[in-house]
Amino acid sequence: MPIILLFLSLLFFPAVVWADASLTAPFIAARSYYLLEVESDQPLATLNPDQRVEPASLTKLMTAYLVFKALRDHTLTVDKMVLPSTHAWHMPGSRMFIQPGHAVSIGDLLHGLIIQSGNDAGVALAEAVGGTEEGFVARMNEMARSLGMDNTHFVNATGLPDAQHYSSARDLALLARALIRDFPEYYPLYGQKEFVFGGIAQANRNRLLWMDPSVDGLKTGHTDSAGYCLISSAHRGERRLLAVMLGTASDLARTTESQKLLNWGFQAFNSRLLFHKGVQTRTLPLYKGAQPAVTVGFSRDVWVTTPTGREGEAKELLTTLQPVIAPVVAGQKMGTLTVYYGGNVINTTDLVALEGVPVGNAFTRGWDGLRLMLK
Repeated sequence: MPIILLFLSLLFFPAVVWADASLTAPFIAARSYYLLEVESDQPLATLNPDQRVEPASLTKLMTAYLVFKALRDHTLTVDKMVLPSTHAWHMPGSRMFIQPGHAVSIGDLLHGLIIQSGNDAGVALAEAVGGTEEGFVARMNEMARSLGMDNTHFVNATGLPDAQHYSSARDLALLARALIRDFPEYYPLYGQKEFVFGGIAQANRNRLLWMDPSVDGLKTGHTDSAGYCLISSAHRGERRLLAVMLGTASDLARTTESQKLLNWGFQAFNSRLLFHKGVQTRTLPLYKGAQPAVTVGFSRDVWVTTPTGREGEAKELLTTLQPVIAPVVAGQKMGTLTVYYGGNVINTTDLVALEGVPVGNAFTRGWDGLRLMLK
């Protein structure tokens, strides 16, 4: 009995993200989950966030990410026609029902992948980008490493079960956030409720799209071994939350548990904008440069998330790297903004140079060299 109770405690009780016990998330019936405030990049609640799990069709977020990248890099276009291979056509599981010998556009394949969760579409897109599914999977794993998904390994483009195909709630949150951030022009596909291909209409399996008007994505997944999974995102006011829900018991459970977690996150927390992207925060003295100072700020909007009604308890500390010596490159790190709440670090953001400054003339370099020696 003690062993069973220990297992249940590890499975069902959330890890403490906030020291305040009153901020404990509601009971969520899932193997693991991860609730992320997208703008501030702060986790609000987690359960077994680094436990290796089978991602099922949530894998297709990475498949889509790499296709979006190919479109941005102009190595593909949405209207390009491709002839799916027999391997793609024979894919088991959910399908968009591509037909052998019939060319399909990249745009239609993306709709089939995202809305219909078509395994046939996933393989056809993988072959269009990587030549073969195996070649594409190598790119998937390379991108996973680049995004910091340290607990993820892919062996296919669809999410079909394999012992070496795994991820975690934290890693999947990183992937979903990157997709929203890097490809906003394609993100609306995840909010489309239905797609018709070949005369067959299929509905998006994300039931929250019908239940909650603030939900606009992202992806469902299911196998017998993975359980019912859902990554959902909701936008209310200026805030966006991302909920990764893994290993629930049913389609209904992944929907209701995700809704419960999102609602709690919006009610229990608030976010505020501290600094705008690209706006001067201050100037720093500059030595040996063509000008005496360099303007610094942030390369992205800086948000901080705190418990509702307790925003004033967050404390900010801005540290700068001194002395600053030319040349300076735009975007170069100049310091760090650290935000504390309850004695814990909840956010760190690099302070960067907003302009490039070359070295100054010989007199300036000599005079500033002397000043540095006397500091």
